[in-house]
Amino acid sequence: MTTLNPPATQKFPDDSLEKKVYKIVEGLSDYLPIVNDRNRMGFALYKYMIGEGDHPNDLVKTTKVKIEGISPEELAKKISSEIDKIKSEK
Repeated sequence: MTTLNPPATQKFPDDSLEKKVYKIVEGLSDYLPIVNDRNRMGFALYKYMIGEGDHPNDLVKTTKVKIEGISPEELAKKISSEIDKIKSEK
């Protein structure tokens, strides 16, 4: 009985929207200590950026992430300001 190699994974280019959004969320690791919560928030923010998701103010409440050391309102403001920077680059 043998074990197969894992499937190959493609990395996103550094200038891709996905990479930029997930980088924002990774930068908030002090406030979002759980890795899976950061992944969930990153995916939700990506969906927002492509026009399929909720605004970051709503996402902080609806994604049910564990927040430490900051209020949800302040976290939403930080995320919104970073998202605005990405939007201005377009």
